[in-house]
Amino acid sequence: MADTRLVRLAELEIEPTALPAYLVLLREEIDASLGSEPGVLMLNAVQLRDAPHMVRLLEVYASQLAYEQHIQSPHFLKYKSGTAGMVRSLRLIDVHPIALATKG
Repeated sequence: MADTRLVRLAELEIEPTALPAYLVLLREEIDASLGSEPGVLMLNAVQLRDAPHMVRLLEVYASQLAYEQHIQSPHFLKYKSGTAGMVRSLRLIDVHPIALATKG
């Protein structure tokens, strides 16, 4: 059976002076997505230790359709419009999952 999940890495560079406000909006968006969208399976966010304005996301969606619904959700659109002037660069990288595991 084929894996229909959409898995993506996002590499973001955030304007350093906007980082605190960006992180608030990011956390709100992740909480809303995981809480209200069954097709959003995982959203993990980290900062580079020596460059905290460099943010990395691991996103897992149940399918391409789940992703398309996600980017049209009110909370995602609020995040995108609220962070538009904060994001210096964004690179999206589609990947194939080998092993995605968590320990509760």
